[in-house]
Amino acid sequence: MSGLSLEQFLAPVVLSLQVSLLSGVFVFFAAAAVAKGMSRARFPGKTAVETLLLLPLVLPPTVVGFVLLLGLGRKSWLGRMAEWLFDQTIVFTWQAAVIAACVVAFPLVYQTMKTGFASVDPDLEDAARSMGGGEWQVFRYITLPLARRALVTAFVLGFARGLGEFGATLMIAGNIPGRTQTVPTAIYVAVESGNMTLALLWTGSIIVISYALLLFVSWKKDG
Repeated sequence: MSGLSLEQFLAPVVLSLQVSLLSGVFVFFAAAAVAKGMSRARFPGKTAVETLLLLPLVLPPTVVGFVLLLGLGRKSWLGRMAEWLFDQTIVFTWQAAVIAACVVAFPLVYQTMKTGFASVDPDLEDAARSMGGGEWQVFRYITLPLARRALVTAFVLGFARGLGEFGATLMIAGNIPGRTQTVPTAIYVAVESGNMTLALLWTGSIIVISYALLLFVSWKKDG
């Protein structure tokens, strides 16, 4: 691997998996809460709110990264607060990579979950309420089981989206080997330096992981 040790080769792969898993969990719960409320909500300006939620889906990742850089950088109040509390900046850390993955994955997860929640027959939920079930009981025993496939699909798609994130991650987390370098940024650097073999190996690793995720989604849909 052109003088690269196995540990150095695996570092971007492990970091990518960690970032994707953490962002996937965060986005799953955040999107579930928002999607459940928005699936049946009716209020003025709902279209504008949903458009804002879906905006990162159509914006170039570098634009998302630049906005995050402005909002979380050392000159922003959030950046200054984080530096005061934790004695370190947000940007150019692996936590920044998690934030970038969360932002770009949220619209995809939200839209998938919203579709799943909307597909649940409201008459079934109303029947459970009429029998004395509280909102949490209705959600736990009626809504969740009926929307389960959509929720599983949403999580896997969010995980996969975070795994492949490049532009926003590069803008806000950088490309520091062993600290913030993920597989997509590692591939970019390898190609730029002419190390096609290393780029091919990293590409193969992310293809295998992505294929396994999509296979799992297909299996859950058919199951």
